[in-house]
Amino acid sequence: MAISSPSPRRRLPRSRLVWGVVVGVGILVAAAAAAVLEWSGASLSGDPTALAHLKAQPLAGSIESAKAFGPDGRPIPLKIENGRLTPKKKLTPGERVSVKVVVKRPGWLSWALGKRRQETLTLRAPVAHVEDRWLTVAAGSPVKVDFDKAVTSVAYGESQQLKHQRLRSPSHSLDLGPRAAAGSVSVAAAVRSWERVGHPVTVSWFPPAKAAVAISNPAPDSKITPSTPLRLTFSDPVDKVLGSALPKLTPPVSGHWRKADSHTLLFTPSGYGIPFGAHVHVDLPKAVAVRGPEGQDASTIRRISWTVPPGSTLRLEQLLANAGYLPVSWRPSGAPVARTPAAEVAAATNPPAGSFSWRYPNTPQELRSMWTAGQANQITRGALMKFQDTHKLTVDGFAGQQVWKALLADTIAGKRITSGYSYVYVHRNVPQLLTLWHNGHTVLTSPGNTGVPSAPTQLGTFPVFEHIASGTMSGTNPDGSHYNDPGIKWISYFNGGDALHAFNRASFGTPQSLGCVELPLAAAAKVWPYTPIGTLVTIEN
Repeated sequence: MAISSPSPRRRLPRSRLVWGVVVGVGILVAAAAAAVLEWSGASLSGDPTALAHLKAQPLAGSIESAKAFGPDGRPIPLKIENGRLTPKKKLTPGERVSVKVVVKRPGWLSWALGKRRQETLTLRAPVAHVEDRWLTVAAGSPVKVDFDKAVTSVAYGESQQLKHQRLRSPSHSLDLGPRAAAGSVSVAAAVRSWERVGHPVTVSWFPPAKAAVAISNPAPDSKITPSTPLRLTFSDPVDKVLGSALPKLTPPVSGHWRKADSHTLLFTPSGYGIPFGAHVHVDLPKAVAVRGPEGQDASTIRRISWTVPPGSTLRLEQLLANAGYLPVSWRPSGAPVARTPAAEVAAATNPPAGSFSWRYPNTPQELRSMWTAGQANQITRGALMKFQDTHKLTVDGFAGQQVWKALLADTIAGKRITSGYSYVYVHRNVPQLLTLWHNGHTVLTSPGNTGVPSAPTQLGTFPVFEHIASGTMSGTNPDGSHYNDPGIKWISYFNGGDALHAFNRASFGTPQSLGCVELPLAAAAKVWPYTPIGTLVTIEN
């Protein structure tokens, strides 16, 4: 039987074997590289409690640096804990922050992947919004403010005096407790513990009612300043309550109405605002139930009124002194009032602290004794009359709106008179003398005649109210007859029919007139230019 021999085995070529080994090794290396890349990754993302979170795989390496920057490029220091990056200083809700983290790779990876890996992220600090700013709250029920995010801290109260409170745990609601029937409160909140509270918003509440309710701030019938904004907040949208018509102010006031929000109308005075001493009224297109900001009892009305007090006498004196109308100067204790209508109007009712001083060391004692800062006095009245005459206003010695407007305008412009300050005092005892004092110097002393015993010149201090170079003087003599003297020169009336003037007499220095102070022609001519309207004349024994 024939036995066949086995065929010889075919061997792979050596080159194919080597190639197969190389491919296998390559696959193993690629798999290893993929595994290394997978386990050396890092990513930067937001975090529910921190600012950002760096998630790093086991082979990623270590954080070499982590930096954050505000929108203006200012650095924000960070605290790093378990990959979480938390600001060390308070941020503002909504603030844009750029974060850059540099990760240093292990040495055995750095040759292949680079020594460092950089991750960047731009995000904003979270913001909590009030869900409903106009609430309906039943009597005796607490006022609750809800937020669209859980917050960690809140602040509430008057806009300039907020009470800050850190919550025990994050909450979507702030319970303000029972409040007045209607009112408003400013509320601010922070979502994260590393944030400061955000910009406050006004939350208002109203009692359940069939008709619209309005909160007036300031309260009706209260005192306000010329620049006080007038705010009306309605329980329903303004368009629904009033339609397209706007309220009207009486008297008319420079300024404008605008919708602060869908429920609120705000009037902001401009320029010099509401006149000093005015009763200002807002007439509404429709009647509403109006309450004050603290929920005072409502009354259904169409007119809301307030009162603006007169300007301060002290501030009037400060401004007249600065403008050169007084024999005193004034200097503020702190920073000067800004030369703007708003700042000057505010100072007119709330004068800054400061001090007065006499402009001249040898001011007559008769003048010094009349001065009391902040109180009505003849020195201030005379200066005011001179100011009114200089500005062609009615000379009545009363600081009305036109006076304040002109005085504030001069103050803002830095205007100051250069005519100086004059004062006249007359000794009624014989020999009777008139002394003219101006800017620290005695200009003239002259004999003069005052009234006879049956028509004496009244003692006291009086401001000149009429100043004419020549005129006719007439009146009644003590015996009942009448006199009419034309062509009298250099007349300065200071008290009723009494005046300083020239008169032709054989002698001077004794009572001879019917109440006037008569002077020789030359003396009267010299005195007259120094005695414009407002100049004080003192008659003393």
